[in-house]
Amino acid sequence: MEYKISELVALTKMPKSTILYYIREGLLPEAKKIKSNVHRYNDEHVELIKYIRYMKEEIGSTNEQISFALKNKNQSLSSSFSMVEPLMNTLSAVSPDATHYTKKQFIQHFKVDSQLLDKLMADGVLLPLSDDDFTEKEASIIELISSFNDVGIDYSIITTYVKHAQALCELEYQMQVQLCSVRSDKNFSTLWKIMFETLFNAKAYLFNRYTYKTLLKALKEEVIR
Repeated sequence: MEYKISELVALTKMPKSTILYYIREGLLPEAKKIKSNVHRYNDEHVELIKYIRYMKEEIGSTNEQISFALKNKNQSLSSSFSMVEPLMNTLSAVSPDATHYTKKQFIQHFKVDSQLLDKLMADGVLLPLSDDDFTEKEASIIELISSFNDVGIDYSIITTYVKHAQALCELEYQMQVQLCSVRSDKNFSTLWKIMFETLFNAKAYLFNRYTYKTLLKALKEEVIR
C-alpha cells in the first residue's frame, strides 16, 4: 500500500521532519517519486519506522548502529552480528564504564583463589566476557558463592541453577531460529520487538511471578501449620 507523507506521519506518529531526516541519513529508503513534488511511501517505511523507534527508545541504539544493522537486514537474525549487536551489548550486563581486568589482574585485585576461579568457570557458574576479560560483575558472583558456602548451602544447588539457565538459553535460541524462518520485510520490526520483549520483559515477568507465587504458597502453608 502507498501513502502520502501526511498519511505516513499519521500512521506512524513520526514527525515529517524526522522521517525526512531518517531518509537523508540512509535509515529509510527514498520515497517513490510520482512527480517532481509528489512522493509516495509504502509499508516498508512503516515497518522500518517502527523498528527505528523501538531500537532508539528501548535499546538506545545510535543512528550508526541502526544503519549498519539495516544494511544487513536480509541476513538471518541468528547469523548477522550487525543485527544482534545491540542485543548482545544489553545481554552482557556490563556497564560501558566498567573496569576490565585480565585474569591475572582480577585474581590480584580481588584476592581470588585461582583454583576456585577455574572451578567456577569450568562449572559455568562464572561467565566472563572472555577467558581474559573480567569485571566487578564476576567478583560479585564469587562473593555470592562464598556467601552460600559460609551459611552451609550445598554447592550443587548452584550448578543445578546453571543447568536450568543453560536450558532456557537453548529455548531462547530456538525461538530466535523460528522468528528467523518467518521473517519478511512486512514483519521485520514486529519480530525484533518479539525477541527483545521476550528476553527483557516476559522473562523477568514470568520468573519473578513464579517466584512470588511459590513463596506466597510456602508462606500460606507455614501459617496454616
